[in-house]
Amino acid sequence: MNKMKIGVIGAGSISDMHFESYAKQADAELVAVCDLNRQRAEDKAAKYNVEHIYTDYRELLANPEVEAVSICTWNNTHAEISIAALRAGKHVLVEKPLCKTVEEAERIQDAVRETGKILQVGFVRRYDTNAQLVKRFIDNGDLGELYYAKASCLRRLGNPGGWFADSERSGGGPLIDIGVHVIDLCWYLMGRPKPVSVSGHTYNKLGNRANVRNLSFYKAADYNVDLNTVEDMANALIRFENGASLMVDVSFTLHAKKDEIAVKLYGDKGGVELEPELVLVTEMLDTILNVAPQTDSKSINITEAFNQEISHFLTCCRTGNSPISPVEDGLTMMKILCGIYESAAKGQEIRL
Repeated sequence: MNKMKIGVIGAGSISDMHFESYAKQADAELVAVCDLNRQRAEDKAAKYNVEHIYTDYRELLANPEVEAVSICTWNNTHAEISIAALRAGKHVLVEKPLCKTVEEAERIQDAVRETGKILQVGFVRRYDTNAQLVKRFIDNGDLGELYYAKASCLRRLGNPGGWFADSERSGGGPLIDIGVHVIDLCWYLMGRPKPVSVSGHTYNKLGNRANVRNLSFYKAADYNVDLNTVEDMANALIRFENGASLMVDVSFTLHAKKDEIAVKLYGDKGGVELEPELVLVTEMLDTILNVAPQTDSKSINITEAFNQEISHFLTCCRTGNSPISPVEDGLTMMKILCGIYESAAKGQEIRL
């Protein structure tokens, strides 16, 4: 089997998960890297033995050797680069979120349909082994009808700053950065029901809290203590056409005792928690049971999830099959996220 030739556009921190995963695939070869910062591109090229180095993504896309690309750039460039890559005949794996606006998402969807190329959205939590196990339980009917879900991703101190804190480049703060992961995972496991309305709040109360000492957190390469134009915290209620609902709250910074993550789904036959650790809740002999499946990881194994995401992408590129996180789901997620921001700004529920 010929190895699929891969280019990676954007050589920031998340790109390492892509580089490392491609490097483990027997049917893939990393051949090109692009970053606005040439030194950063050169460093990744040296680390992963990549031949071609670019600072302009258009030059990478013009390389006929490249068959597929991972896009790991700022959110405000996802649409432009994805569309250009598709029209250049490349398959695309684009990091979440798909883009910044619903209109951009619709243009990307149009380009996918025009070109017939694969576009996979980087909803990596869908590809985690535990998530896929839970999906099999749900598909088997073990939880019955899922009617409610709760998702939280709360950081007490964790505004990465840099482009993450610049709404022009990011499109928002914790909601669009980390909230998207847990919202999407719940929605996916609920069977991707059609969202009909959202009601949300965002808060800008604490800033980036750069004054805090004795507690470390991840900082973007372009961290700037004076730049922060995104929300600290967001919460929302999402309603679906089938009557189900999803509650979510997320934060970059909050006066909380500790960081928290929770992903919980409730059905009329049982429930499940994926985070902070995998537990199923059911009944037997008129007794409620908490059932802990014996798996390698109690929580998400992020390295394995990326490996499986990349492997799935390569398989779809070769077979033409639609990925389990297609462009249509990326568009729906943008409708939800943008709807929440609109609801917060207007102080009212938004119909989608």
